[in-house]
Amino acid sequence: MLVTSRFPLPGVLIAAALVGCAATRGGFEDGVYHEGSIAFQIGPVPAAWKRIEVTDASLAFRDDANEASILVNAKCDPEDQDTPLGSLTAHLIMGTTEREYVVEDTVPFDAREARHTVLRAKLDGVPMGYDIYVMKKDGCTYDLVYVAAPARFDQGARAFDSFAMGFHTLRAPGTT
Repeated sequence: MLVTSRFPLPGVLIAAALVGCAATRGGFEDGVYHEGSIAFQIGPVPAAWKRIEVTDASLAFRDDANEASILVNAKCDPEDQDTPLGSLTAHLIMGTTEREYVVEDTVPFDAREARHTVLRAKLDGVPMGYDIYVMKKDGCTYDLVYVAAPARFDQGARAFDSFAMGFHTLRAPGTT
């Protein structure tokens, strides 16, 4: 079921994707997303997560039970290839204040390195928890982001971790 939301998604999603009634950018079926030369597989999507449409993002989900939003974005832009993972992550949390970093690591991710960042920060004065993976692979940048209210962050973050660890890039249909 695809849900269209007209309400702002918390945190990083407003920096990376504006909520609206946008057309879905690519196809998504059986855990595989594809659009043009981009294709990837994601880990298990919990039943409580409802897919929503956003502009400028590949996939987005809403987990109402944990007051959380989930974003997966893939972008193939040659200008990003020289940008360090830390800088790409900083771009995602632009506009937040009172940042408290819990984790800042470079981790193995889909046979590459990814920047994994967990932090607490405020957006427009509202406290939020963030769990972010940023990876560059084969000329593309991939962002996986979980944003939740602090009181429910830990419960939903476990499901997000499983979801993120199931991420793998794929060859898009029709590419060599």
